[in-house]
Amino acid sequence: MKQAHELFQDMKPETALSVFQYLRDEQREVYKATINSLASNRKLRPVIIQRKPVTEQINWIVKNVKLRGSGEVAAQVLQLWLLKGHTGLLKGFLDGLGIEHDGEGAAEDIPDDFDAKKLKSTVTTLLKDHDPEVVKTYLHIFQLQRSGGWPEITSLIEATPALQFGAAAEPVAEKPAKPAKKAAKAEEAPAKAEDAPAEAEDAPAEAEEAPAEAEEAPAEAAPETEKA
Repeated sequence: MKQAHELFQDMKPETALSVFQYLRDEQREVYKATINSLASNRKLRPVIIQRKPVTEQINWIVKNVKLRGSGEVAAQVLQLWLLKGHTGLLKGFLDGLGIEHDGEGAAEDIPDDFDAKKLKSTVTTLLKDHDPEVVKTYLHIFQLQRSGGWPEITSLIEATPALQFGAAAEPVAEKPAKPAKKAAKAEEAPAKAEDAPAEAEDAPAEAEEAPAEAEEAPAEAAPETEKA
């Protein structure tokens, strides 16, 4: 079972960045507390990070939240991001399993076991209605609520590539090219077949990870861009 800091290691870079961009935009105090906690883990003064431009701040946070010692911070951050930023997903999961909640996706009385068929049906619907990356993050975080997680969820994750981090995506079958139509010909001219233009296949753009930020001594000059 993956721990929270490992989820940050395996999720898409854009998803990890979006977590902390959301916190900065919508949960500013939590964002600042996250910087404070991670800086403390590295024995740095938080102001060193706060003086960086926002993009560099978030890249630094993402880099450090992946570390083993950041597991507790990572778990708290993901729980808040899911609870406040993806309430509909949480409610859909709990409603699908018949679990009572507070109307915002938080539940206190979670059963010891789940109906496997109902669980699969509910998660299948969630994968259609929400970003699969967020759905699988939620299920992995849900599993951390008790030691060993729920066996029904474990089995579903193991049987469903869409819920696994690091699972290879299934190749999409390409449609065969349609034969080119022959151009109209004059009576005197010999028949000439027009070749269908070859379709260039675009190579998938590879997401480039932001370079790791070097830890620096506190800057004396004022920051160039907006601070946390």
